[in-house]
Amino acid sequence: MQIMKLRRLCVYFSTFFLIKLLLLSNGVYAQKGKITGTVSDKFGPLPGAHLIIVGTTIGTSANVNGVYTLEAEPGTYQLKASFVTYAPVINPVKVTASKDATVSFMLKTGSMLDEVVELGSRTQSRSLMETAVPVDVYWPRDLSNSSQTNVGQILQYLAPSFHSTHQTISDGTDHIDPATLRGLGPDQVLVLINGKRRHTSSLVNVNGTVGRGTVGTDLNAIPIAAVDHIEILRDGAAAQYGSDAIAGVINIVLKEQTGIISGNVTTGITQQGDGLVKQANANYGFEIGNGGFVNVTGDYTERGSVNRSGDYTGTVYGDARDSNLDSMDVFWANTGYENHRVMEIGNSATTNASMFFNSVVPIKAGVELYANGGFNFRKGEARGFYRFPKDENKVVLELYRYGFSPQIHTDIHDRSFTAGIRGEKNEWITDFSNTVGSNKFDFTVKNSDNASLGTATPTTFYCGGFQYSQNTSNLDISRKFDSLSWVNSVNMAFGAEFRLENYRIIAGEDASWIDGSDTLSDGSSRKAGAQVFPGFQPQNELIKNRTNTAAYIDIETEITSKLLFGTAARYELYSDFGDNFTWKLVSRYKVTDRISVRGAYNTGFRAPSLHQLYFNNLSTQFIGGVAVQVGTFNNQSTVTKAFGIKQLEPEISNNASLGVTAKLTDHLSLTIDGYLINIKDRIVLSGRFDSNADPLYANILDPLGAGAAQFFTNAVDTKTQGIDVVSSYYGNLGPGRLTATLAANFTETKVVGDIKAPDLLKGKEDILYNREEISRIEVAQPNSKINLLLTYEVGKWYFLLRNTRFGVVEYIDPKFESRDQVFSPKIITDLSISYKFNNNLKLTIGANNILDVYPDKHEHSENINSGMFVYSRRVQQFGVNGAFYFAKMTLSL
Repeated sequence: MQIMKLRRLCVYFSTFFLIKLLLLSNGVYAQKGKITGTVSDKFGPLPGAHLIIVGTTIGTSANVNGVYTLEAEPGTYQLKASFVTYAPVINPVKVTASKDATVSFMLKTGSMLDEVVELGSRTQSRSLMETAVPVDVYWPRDLSNSSQTNVGQILQYLAPSFHSTHQTISDGTDHIDPATLRGLGPDQVLVLINGKRRHTSSLVNVNGTVGRGTVGTDLNAIPIAAVDHIEILRDGAAAQYGSDAIAGVINIVLKEQTGIISGNVTTGITQQGDGLVKQANANYGFEIGNGGFVNVTGDYTERGSVNRSGDYTGTVYGDARDSNLDSMDVFWANTGYENHRVMEIGNSATTNASMFFNSVVPIKAGVELYANGGFNFRKGEARGFYRFPKDENKVVLELYRYGFSPQIHTDIHDRSFTAGIRGEKNEWITDFSNTVGSNKFDFTVKNSDNASLGTATPTTFYCGGFQYSQNTSNLDISRKFDSLSWVNSVNMAFGAEFRLENYRIIAGEDASWIDGSDTLSDGSSRKAGAQVFPGFQPQNELIKNRTNTAAYIDIETEITSKLLFGTAARYELYSDFGDNFTWKLVSRYKVTDRISVRGAYNTGFRAPSLHQLYFNNLSTQFIGGVAVQVGTFNNQSTVTKAFGIKQLEPEISNNASLGVTAKLTDHLSLTIDGYLINIKDRIVLSGRFDSNADPLYANILDPLGAGAAQFFTNAVDTKTQGIDVVSSYYGNLGPGRLTATLAANFTETKVVGDIKAPDLLKGKEDILYNREEISRIEVAQPNSKINLLLTYEVGKWYFLLRNTRFGVVEYIDPKFESRDQVFSPKIITDLSISYKFNNNLKLTIGANNILDVYPDKHEHSENINSGMFVYSRRVQQFGVNGAFYFAKMTLSL
């Protein structure tokens, strides 16, 4: 109860803080002077170019004509202009209260390694050439010119080390895409918004997808129109940012631009005529106070379903009528699908609406208030396996004479809000903030029945859901010490974090789970619960909380102008399982002004999520084509304890990396980074222990109505090794500007050592974590990805050509080696052409996967499952949409 009161207090504080921020006005400032000018290159204005007074937070962005305006106290300053892939320029400016100052900039193209990033160091911003760990940055031009419509898919085709595809026939995972970095799990990458920890989804991936048993962050809840740029730290960073950052960190930086109204309208459809996408978004920023801003984004997206199921070849009635099925048009006319399909395999249908904002308001010299946050609502519709008339224990024939295709409707509500104050005094920079975030997932099943209720069954059920919320308070303090007698400089940062987490499971209505005791004519029982997704039962309901308290220190020392050495350490104390200490060492040496060598070694950890500790339910899962009621039992359950499963412990990692950065010419750069990641005690969702396989299992499970049991356990250790290569060229070619980027990731993950089974399950390791589950870690994601991106801008035209090569994936059957299959590498080609009618209006047309490439088809008849699964739903390289043609209109005012 005290924890809930504390949570409400934090929310009230954050709301009050935002209201206070927005009520601030220009009246608190002394008389200012104005600076105006333009930012351009030899081809014309550079809309969105960033201007900042060096050593302050006073800045702005150029409008669509390259014109900027900002205000400052009277004085002499250094004004810096920067734009993506251009060398920044700094010009002096003198500001007076009585006269406007005019300063214009002419920028020239430069190297990617000249770009400055904040991620990777808690002490100060550095150029990509100077960072001690690899960081990728995807700037506004990369994002706005992408042909994808959400954050996850944009990164899928920009970042080789990142992987995310739409899943199918996987309940809630149909609507939240698992996202991974360097081939690890969705819960081993930390996501930040403007440098602050983002909450995860409330969904546990419990079905047969990549990341089974994990809890990831819903990247697609953040509208791409609100994003300025994205930074990806490809290195372990738990010592700096805390739990989850084993594979790395994704920092999403929101827009700050003012004085520009921008919007996009996009529509597209697949070559097969499904998957229609309609998207509209708008962004607007306005100034507030002196150098402050409020930037607001709205986004609405509809995505139609995609169906790549094959025609069904199995039985329908289970009697003589099946011999004449092809001529029985009446059945096929009542399935709800075209031709002889009985399933929907591909993208599910979704409707997505978002509102986001970002704001900063200076309150006095060197001190500012800031806030950001947003709301996302997503409604999804996915399908399950068809229930045929022959399945009389599942189908009430009086209601569904021809069987039915059950629908899983999800309602996802995602909210976040951050408020903080930062400032500088006596060269110390202090930042205090509070972030509140929550994700709520509700399930409604339609076009279904609870057969155990007979003809009294409803056909629509509210099946309950779950909710996760997180409240994080941070205090960060930093300072740079210059001109020391023994070193060039020392950058120090330290701070503390307090995090409160809450996880809830909400029961469904009685009809969604109850056993109505109706029987068949032979006296056998009908299946209880809503078909496709039985509701959460009252005994599943729970409310669980925990707290985390952490402290860290991060020190970087420039020993000489060439040599940088850094160290970080972090201590965390959890209320439920104890404490953890992690540390990190980094170094960078400039061999020349154009070549640097860098390396890092760090320890890391990932705390078991509240979801993994407490999630429990009874769900219908298809095992070898047979529907089984599978119980997921948590660590508190007597069932889990009866199987001998121990309390979950945190995952522990060791991460080593070594790389080189080279600025080969003023316009050509190259980075190469190798890595080795060892993880001990990975938390996984076990295989299913069937009650029919052992009398001991039956004695435990039969009273619960479960045919099989699964649970979370620290079952395996893994070793991941790989290499990242990124080469970029920016320069002029003829009358236009050419950009070429070749980036690649090669990675391999192996389960090492024995499966860690409790005494009761010794000899059952092949069930506890079978060969299919091992393959999800080792080979279910591409072992390599190579991106080649070419863009050319000339006059009013902009051309984009992208080739993405997805490496091998493998399906490993849980029992039969003969059903295994290797899916060969594929190259996906995207092409788009843009035309600027003027500075305000641009039209883009193009195609994703223009050559209509699909993954390899299933070869073994058992994997095809009576003709339905032409393509794998277990392992996917890039989805099964095929060619997608689109048009996008962009307006800027």
